[in-house]
Amino acid sequence: MELRRIDEYRWEIPVDYKSGMRVPGLVYASGSMIEALEREQALEQVANVAFLPGIVGRSLAMPDIHWGYGFPIGGVAAMTVKEGVVSPGGVGYDINCGVRLLRSDLSEQDVRARLDRILDRMYRNVPSGVGSEGKARPGRAGLSRILVDGARWAVAQGYGTQDDLETTEDNGRLEGADPSAVSERALKRGLPQAGTLGSGNHFLEVQVVREIFEPDAAAAMGIDHEGQVLILIHTGSRGFGHQVCTDHLKVMERAVPKYGLSLPDRQLACAPVESIEGQQYLGAMRCAANYAWCNRQFIAHWIREAFADVFEMTPEKLGLRQVYDVAHNIAKIETHTLEGKNAQLCVHRKGATRAFPPGHSAVPARYRNTGQPVLIPGDMGRYSFVAVGTQQAMEETFGSTCHGAGRVLSRSAAQKAARGQDVAESLQSRAIAVRTGDIRGLAEEASIAYKDVAEVVDVVHGAGICRKVVRAEPLGVIKG
Repeated sequence: MELRRIDEYRWEIPVDYKSGMRVPGLVYASGSMIEALEREQALEQVANVAFLPGIVGRSLAMPDIHWGYGFPIGGVAAMTVKEGVVSPGGVGYDINCGVRLLRSDLSEQDVRARLDRILDRMYRNVPSGVGSEGKARPGRAGLSRILVDGARWAVAQGYGTQDDLETTEDNGRLEGADPSAVSERALKRGLPQAGTLGSGNHFLEVQVVREIFEPDAAAAMGIDHEGQVLILIHTGSRGFGHQVCTDHLKVMERAVPKYGLSLPDRQLACAPVESIEGQQYLGAMRCAANYAWCNRQFIAHWIREAFADVFEMTPEKLGLRQVYDVAHNIAKIETHTLEGKNAQLCVHRKGATRAFPPGHSAVPARYRNTGQPVLIPGDMGRYSFVAVGTQQAMEETFGSTCHGAGRVLSRSAAQKAARGQDVAESLQSRAIAVRTGDIRGLAEEASIAYKDVAEVVDVVHGAGICRKVVRAEPLGVIKG
């Protein structure tokens, strides 16, 4: 592929690389990352996304980019609402897969002594694995409300606090959810899974702060010293979101010839944002996003209960407050500045995180001076980062940055390269405790399967599309 290096962290795919590209591609990466990417198809996907009608700015790729369905994972693209399209491939199957971070007043020493009990209690409280069923049991009527109200429904039922909502993207609820656009199959899959972790790369992680880069920004999040314990939650909309994507991809495939769209890849199936098909997908996708926020709300509540049981103290006395919750896979209608004017855009973020700057009205009041918290998990054997959004991101990436480490080995390749038992023993040798219902599946999530998230974060920090604030390391991990 023809790439033009712009600077240390930016690489351009010229608009004339392929006939039909409407905008150039822009890839955030180090030189070594580009060398690896040129051996796979993800960069071709960046170019293919540039064909979509109504796309503005650039087809963007974050440094955690890897191959995905239609869009690369780590891809960002914005389309005008009036002339543009919405594509399920730009969101993915796990709609609103995202991350929630809790802080505590506990130290590493406090938790080390009770770590096994904490993990055992968390593992019992939060069902995990393929096909796992939750204990929330909202019933059909409750599920209908979850699809519209998201995390707000859980908080109204006693699962959390108003503070949780205030520190969740969109307050845990996307407006415009349309349950009538959701299939019966999706409802049946979603009903038993509310409050479950799932499988694959989803996890719960007890972490310890190892380094603070920006003390003022960290303090605004309630993180004020090295050795402080945090809890990270990574999961999404489970089988419900997967079925929503499956259902609407079929609709979009029929919409492509209906609207005379010409695409370089059938996996980019899409429809005009304002078409019936586009509006139905967005309505159903918002239901799935709300389901995911409610799912993480349940889980956060049960994690607090686990800590409270083990320490025999209330969550409030343990300081178990939420830092933030961000979506990684979503399409949202947002207002951005385009050629000096405000424009309504449909922003696709697939394996990418919203990173709004200081002063933005969508950023919670407590973070208005520092910028929106950005949660960037790594693999279970190394570290994760907390960052904040910037004005540079708003101007260059529609307020977006990376979402994690990014895979370098497929799940099957990782299983060939490592044994789950060996991965578990390696983690334990480094004092990282593990709980899982699928020891063989641990190989899929081994460190060798992922990029080094520190390098990923150095790229987005160096490019100015977020600023790193905290680095944390795992003490204990629960995998589905």
